[in-house]
Amino acid sequence: MPIPYAAARPLLFALEPEVAHALTLRTVRLLHAAGLSLLLAPARVNDPVQLLGLRFPNRVGLAAGLDKNGEAIDALAALGFGFIEVGTVTPLAQPGNPQPRLFRLPQAQALINRMGFNNDGLDAFLRHVRRSRREVPLGLNIGKNAATPIERALDDYLAGLRAVHEHADYVTVNVSSPNTRNLRQLQSDDALENLLGGLADERARLADAQGRRVPLLLKIAPDLEPAQIDALADALLRHRVDGVIATNTTLSRDGVEGLRHASETGGLSGAPLRARSDAVIAQLRARLGVGYPIIGVGGIVDAAAARAKLDAGADLVQLYTGLIYRGPQLVADCAQALASR
Repeated sequence: MPIPYAAARPLLFALEPEVAHALTLRTVRLLHAAGLSLLLAPARVNDPVQLLGLRFPNRVGLAAGLDKNGEAIDALAALGFGFIEVGTVTPLAQPGNPQPRLFRLPQAQALINRMGFNNDGLDAFLRHVRRSRREVPLGLNIGKNAATPIERALDDYLAGLRAVHEHADYVTVNVSSPNTRNLRQLQSDDALENLLGGLADERARLADAQGRRVPLLLKIAPDLEPAQIDALADALLRHRVDGVIATNTTLSRDGVEGLRHASETGGLSGAPLRARSDAVIAQLRARLGVGYPIIGVGGIVDAAAARAKLDAGADLVQLYTGLIYRGPQLVADCAQALASR
């Protein structure tokens, strides 16, 4: 019987958010090493799904950002997820933005973060990935260093793709964080064409060299205009990108106006993002057609929100902020709600 998360949450919320985050990851790792993961979450819901040429034990995954360095892959998988995504990793280690940079908005079940791709770099990341046992599909999320000029962004993404390709079940290209200067420019027009074209060519070369074609996904922002979403969807098809993750955090403050920390800069996640994310997913599905893989993320704080993602057109879902407020039981609740959908 799992320990109720409600008992631990007040203690965690008494700590600074980044301190609580680090403590939680460490605790999850220690309990897993001791064979005690069932104290945190029930057994994984069995609801197999085939997508991207992969078999997912269920439809509920962990979103990138919680485990940036891939240090707790197996421990997090043991919480019942059907797949795990780690990162975002950049070619070189970087500290991210100055602290404080993570803020809770409990009344809205939301977070604001301006982390800025803080991570230990590709070398450390890959050491952790190689040690993982890979009980569920593993996505590796790549980004660019803050110091790399935006016009040289492709160089960083190519470096990331080359490094992670042989170790990933799928690779996610993150161009949608609002916390790296100018990054979201890569979602538009010529910049997107250049990025996707370069990555598609390199992925083809790597597939020939390594004898396996690793699915490539793009993670997009929720703040795009309808015409931008359509253009982006067309580019995904044109460059044979295998799937899309919708969405990252939003710069909007709809739903949190007047709350403490609402004026902090950074991306907003959690319950207020749900409707915006669902709308992007619905438009993507209409443009991309039936069968194109879409992973829905944003605002899943209960099983109903997970079902809404599939109703909008997603095939799989990912959690992050909902875990902060609801705990690991949310994984099983969502997976059970989506079973056999």
